[in-house]
Formats: sequence, C-alpha cells, structure tokens
Amino acid sequence: MHKLARSLSYARAHTRALFLTVLMTGSALVSPAWADDAVKRAAEIEAQMTLDERIAMVNGTWPVPWVTRTRDNPQPEDAIPAAGYVPGVKRLNIPPLFETDASLGVTNPSDVRPGDHATALPSALSTAASFNPKLAYDGGAIIASEARAKGFNVLLTGGVNLARDPRNGRNFEYFGEDVWLSALMAGEAIRGAQSQKIIATIKHFAVNDSETNRDWSNSVIGEQAMRETDLLAFQIAIERGKPLSVMCGYNLVNGHYACGNDHLLNTVLKGDWGYTGFVMSDWGAVKATDFAVKGLDQQAAKELDAQPWFGAPLKAAIETGDVPASRLSDMVRRILYAQIASGIFDSPPHKTDIDYAAHARISRAAAEEGMVLLKNSGDLLPLGREARTILVIGDYVEKGVLSGGGSSNVTAVSGQPGVPMSGETLFAQYVKEQYHPSAPLAAIRARAPQATVLFDNGRNTAEAARKAVQADLVIVFGNQWMTESLDAPNLDLPRGQDAMISAVASANPKTVVVLQTGGPVTMPWLSKVPAVLQAWYSGAQGGEVIADILFGDVNPSGHLPMTFPVSLGQTPRPNLPGIDLPEKVQFDVVYHEGADIGYRWFKRTKQTPLFPFGFGLSYTTFSYSDLKLSGGDQLRLSFKVTNTGQRPGKAVPQVYLTQTPDGATQRLIGFDKVDLKPGETRTLTLVADLRIVGQFDTQSPGWVIKRGVYDVALGHSAADLIETGSVRLETRRLKP
Repeated sequence: MHKLARSLSYARAHTRALFLTVLMTGSALVSPAWADDAVKRAAEIEAQMTLDERIAMVNGTWPVPWVTRTRDNPQPEDAIPAAGYVPGVKRLNIPPLFETDASLGVTNPSDVRPGDHATALPSALSTAASFNPKLAYDGGAIIASEARAKGFNVLLTGGVNLARDPRNGRNFEYFGEDVWLSALMAGEAIRGAQSQKIIATIKHFAVNDSETNRDWSNSVIGEQAMRETDLLAFQIAIERGKPLSVMCGYNLVNGHYACGNDHLLNTVLKGDWGYTGFVMSDWGAVKATDFAVKGLDQQAAKELDAQPWFGAPLKAAIETGDVPASRLSDMVRRILYAQIASGIFDSPPHKTDIDYAAHARISRAAAEEGMVLLKNSGDLLPLGREARTILVIGDYVEKGVLSGGGSSNVTAVSGQPGVPMSGETLFAQYVKEQYHPSAPLAAIRARAPQATVLFDNGRNTAEAARKAVQADLVIVFGNQWMTESLDAPNLDLPRGQDAMISAVASANPKTVVVLQTGGPVTMPWLSKVPAVLQAWYSGAQGGEVIADILFGDVNPSGHLPMTFPVSLGQTPRPNLPGIDLPEKVQFDVVYHEGADIGYRWFKRTKQTPLFPFGFGLSYTTFSYSDLKLSGGDQLRLSFKVTNTGQRPGKAVPQVYLTQTPDGATQRLIGFDKVDLKPGETRTLTLVADLRIVGQFDTQSPGWVIKRGVYDVALGHSAADLIETGSVRLETRRLKP
C-alpha cells in the first residue's frame, strides 16, 4: 500500500464505520423511522455501481454558457442552466442533482434562464433581526417549493457563518454575530426547505467570515474558541435542521483548506457529531485529490478548479490504492443516502405553477418583523397624514429596494436583471447591483394621498439640501450595496451619502433616514436626525413595508442581530486582513478575540457601541418582570412580559448569562417573540442549551458545566438588562 493510504487507512476505516453505526443506531441527527431503510437502500444501490459511475457521482459541473466546454467535458443534455449539476445513473434510477443557489430565493444568474423569476426574501440578516424562527422556516419552505417547481432538487442555502467582521461582503446572507440566534434561524430555514422534499445545504463550513482574497485567507483560531462559537452554531443548526449536505468554504482553517481539513470534516463533523449526509465543495474550492480522504465527498463545479480532482485523478488514485476504494464507496453512499432521505429519489421534482402572490406575502411578513427602528426622537414616527410636502431622497427609490449581490442575488418576479458591476472573473456574472421592483416612493405616495410627494435622487448634495428646506418632512434613503467576493473597505455609506444626509438634516430638522444596508454602518449624522429605520435588503415587497412602518400601519418589532460600532476602531481588527496583498499570497486572520464575538467583545473591552446587539424600538412599550430560575441539571427560567403602551406590538425579551463560576461573561441563552395587545401580560418559559452555558474541554474532549452559581439577566438588548437572578447548576459533562 502506498504511503498516503497507509497513513490514512485507519482514519478512513474509522470514519466509514462510524458513519454506518450512526445511521443504523439512529443518532440525534437522523430520524430512526427511516434511517435504517435509507442506509440499507444506499448500500444496496452503491454495491451495484461501476467505478466510472461512482466517479461520476462525486464530481459536478457548472452548467452555464460562459463555461468553456471541451470534448471531455460537454454540456450535459439534461442539465438546467444554474449553479450546478451532477449526473445520475439511469440504469439504477439514480436521479441527477440539479443545484441552485437559494439563500434568499431561487437565483437565475445573468438571466441564464430567460424570463425565469422567483420570490425574493429579505436578507438573512433581516430575518435574523425578526428574532422569529418561524419566519426562517416559512422562508426556507417557499424557496424550496419554488425550486422543486422549477425542476431543482438541491438548494445551496443555509448560511450560518458568524459575523466576526462588520465589513464582510456576505454578512447579509448570514444570521448575525450570536451563536444561539444564528443556529436557530439557520436550522429552521433548513428544516423548512427540506420539508418540501429537497436536499438543502448548510454553509460555509467553517470560520468563513470574510471575502478579501478568500482563497488564501487562513482563519487562525483556538480549538476551544472555535467549538464555542462558529462550530457550535453549525452543530446546533445541523441538529435542528438536519441538512443532508454540508458545503465547505474557500478559506483555510488553522493552516488547512476547509474542504480538505481532516480535523473539521472527519474528526468534528463526521466523527464527534455523527453527521450522516455528504460534504460538497464550494465552487472552485478543491485543491487536490487527497481532499477525498480528508473528508470531502463531492467536488462541485470542477471547471473552476485547477483540475477535475475527483474525476480522472481520483479514479487513478483508487486504482493504485492511494485512495482506498472503501472511501469512494462511503462518498457515494452518503450522496445516495441524502437523495433517499430527502425524498428526491422517490419523488423527483417536476415543473408546476407557483403561487407567487402567496409567497410574496410570506416575504412581506418577514420584512415587517425584520426592520429595526433605531431612533425616534420626539415620536416623529409614525408619520401623520398632515404634512403637505414630503421630499423623498435616494438613489433608485423610484424603482425599487436594494438587493445584495453575488450567488444569493434573486431576479424577482416581474423584475429586471441587475447591471453587472466591473469585474474580470467568471464570478462577475453574479456581481450585480439590483433593485427589486417594490418602489418606496410609490408606496409613500399611496399612504400620503393629500400631500405633494417630491423626489430627488440625492446625487447632488447641494440640490438635495435646497429642496429639503422647502419640504415639511424629508425621508432620505442611505444605501450600502454589499456582495459576495468583496468586503466593504469601511463602514461609511458610499458615494458621498453621509455628507448628503448631513446636509439635508441641517436643512430640515424633520428628516427620517431609511437605511438599506448589508450590515452595520457608521452614522456621523445621527445627532442631526430624529428618526432612523434600518430596512436591510427587504425583498419582494420591501417598499410597501417601509411605507407601512413609516406611517404606522405596521409596528416595528425588529432587533439588531449585529452590534453597530461607532467606528472600526472598536472592532477586533480595524485594518482589514489581506487587503493589500496580491492573489495567491496566503495570509493569516488571527482571531485574538476568541469566543468573544460582537457584543461579547464590547463587554470584554468595556466599549459602548453605536447600537447594541438586540436593540430595537417600537411604537409601544414593554415591561419584563418576575424572573424565576431553577437549576440543578438544567437551567430553566420564566418571566412575565407586559405591553405597557397604547398600541399592539411584538416584544423580544432576551436572556443573557452574565456570570459563571469562572467569572463575568455575556452570552445570549434564550429569547422569544410575543405579540401583545395593550395592557396584555403573558408568562414565558425558556430552557437554556447547556453548551451555551458551559465550556468546551479540549482534553476530554466535550462540554463541561461546572458546579456553582450562574447569574442571568433579562432585558431589551445586550446593553439594556433590567432584571437579574442567580441559579446553582450541578456538574455536567456532554459529548463534543
């Protein structure tokens, strides 16, 4: 046996045995009602396959017209032009995999399928701001139902990377900075998707939180910190959502590429967690054939890699014994298992009509609960109907609401394809600044029929300020377009918008700012404006929702899923790592903050942010009281929530761990969202996940909850804690 096979044979055999054992015993990650049948069928089918058929199932193609085709790599006849395609085996009735990007809706890059539109959901960060996991579930379900109706059976969705840097170009695709919030939201989105008989991914495994030179970025982080943050978010989301595929990231983690990281894929994912599905690569993230023995099960979009590593090179490695044949069988069985368990094997998708109107209502509901009212001095909002002249300022507000760019960019129903931004790579096809056709200007006019509603695009600061003087009220939009493949250079609003907003606010003290951003931005004009609404990227009917909130038809109930810093100087890495390096130069991103991400970093460094995690205002008020705790083997708590205002509204009570036997800390351990009428009181009960409460012991390895006293605080945000209590927990040890 060759040296590579000798060095890895035991690990591979152990991984395969563990996979089969986990399936047959019905671990927490699978449903025992069908696990035995799925693994048995997968094994029986795989045993009948030839070597060439197995190889074909572990490497995919990118079936789009801008990929150069050769005689050895023709365009598949049955492929749908989209993100990816993997052939099936007709003689064994194994279906092909038809893959689509689908984080925020079914995508159609560069209108490659002419006229094929989809429902655009608000950004994942907006859905996270709702603090309502049901909305994530509903969103996942409608995306999957549309995908099946278009012929797809694999959704590239479920981003759960934690927001360690506010400049990350893909923050809008993820669910924020907190472990518990992100895990619940991602898990429910995946669970909703797979309720429609489809394979959903969870991505990008792991510690993948920046886009700057992403192929050469090495995330350097200690094992304990990684387990307690990024990996725990994945672990809980996998347990809840049961995704049948994991997509690994572009970056390196502690010196090894994520898609060829033996520790992450074999030891943690398939070993400690007993993961039963298959691991697919990100597009262009495979560097060598030996990624197969390091835990990767399928190479996606082979055209983007230096070689089709899982094609002829893998076949040769199998034939020479450099890669054990049993490992290839395991790879194929995992894919077959996902096909059978999802339902696509027995219930393949077929093209059907789509109820876009019903789906738009779900998108609208998510936008309503995700927008965050950040400031409302003097109760300027909700707006009255008495203003005679309203000036609306902002680029493209007469056309629609801003969308994020990259592989999650959705061509909305009845929308126009976006305009490609400047770029030389194949990914430039995905990098578009697009506006979904839900125009805020028209919606504002509809809600103020007695007023004269004027418009200015805001590109000339002096002209915008001149018009502002003449208006009774100004509504100005600030846009920050974010996209995959690019990080923001700073947290300013681009194109001089900060200066424009400042000038407008100086000209008219009744100025409302609406922010359409992919994450936090600084607000040098904040003291000049009485009201700020964070609208994020608001999806198919975002313009109507913005107007509904401004005029009080909807009471805002969103809360920030990310801390908004005053400046980059407050963040762990004020200078963006790798920004001045050329391509193909590897560099380290050192996470010296460890497990203290976001609000935990601000707690540790005793800094005051611009707006804290969990912050959000309402047109009514809420009180929280009567916090009761019980301990022992679990941490259970209850409390009362009362609407003390004059309007119906939705409260988001948050519970934080603030002290452990090891000292002060801050960790979100529970939250809820409750809709209350004026004067109504409700009692809520929550039980904390002890992994959030405890520590990861790298020596055992496993989770340890130390015996002692734990302090808990209840409040409106990470910085507004109004009632505290203590509870004693007993020693507990949990598996890794």
